[in-house]
Amino acid sequence: MQIPDFSRSFLTFRIDLHKQTAITVSHKPPFSLNNARIQLESRCLIHDQQTGVRTEYVLGASCKTERVGVERDIWLEPNADFCPIFSQDEFLTLKSWDKNAKGVMLYPPSLGLQPERQLGKVADAFDRVQIHMRLVEGELLKTVDEIVQATLADELLVGRIEFSALDRYAVTIEFPIKTMNANDREHIYQTDTGPILFPDFSVQFTNIMETFHLAYVAYNGPDWAEFILQVPTPLSEGISVNHYSKIVRLTTQNSVLRIAN
Repeated sequence: MQIPDFSRSFLTFRIDLHKQTAITVSHKPPFSLNNARIQLESRCLIHDQQTGVRTEYVLGASCKTERVGVERDIWLEPNADFCPIFSQDEFLTLKSWDKNAKGVMLYPPSLGLQPERQLGKVADAFDRVQIHMRLVEGELLKTVDEIVQATLADELLVGRIEFSALDRYAVTIEFPIKTMNANDREHIYQTDTGPILFPDFSVQFTNIMETFHLAYVAYNGPDWAEFILQVPTPLSEGISVNHYSKIVRLTTQNSVLRIAN
């Protein structure tokens, strides 16, 4: 069985200002070229059973907004958390400041305000994007005791969740299990791990990438999972932040897999 080794899986996007204007940055880049290599946190495979199209989406690790290669003042102010989501043809960048609707401008300012969620075509924003998904041999752990013992033995574990949505989409989410609870007395395990890439089909959308949220996932059995999604969360009148506050419970098929040595 082939499964992702997320510790050796990356996406790399290339910005070359000699070829095209950058449309996702909020500062003037100090140099004309950058290749940003980002480790993968999760992948989501969606099979549109109506059209037959299967699409792979990947979530890159969070980083901070920065000036690359400068001698000082690396961190942009105001600073944002930045998470990239890519398919082969499209991208969604997620940026979170200390509050939503911060009013940060894109560069050049003629491009307008920098949105918290910027969706677009890869060809319009980047010179090149490469998704390097490293697949390795994996083993399905079939019992609770196998999962518990693999956890306590510090094995590398991968989670897989499968579910259907809207009588149309078959969804598979895979991710490294970073946090696992294991009880070798009462025979219990439970994931508590993320961020993962979660499509929330309860919202209206015209593009599947509009449904994506960062989420954490917990499950302790084979047939259901609970997710907590990062969404705009009110703090006071007119002020919200992106925070993990929306809980979703789904009927799912869950697996825990071990990366073979």
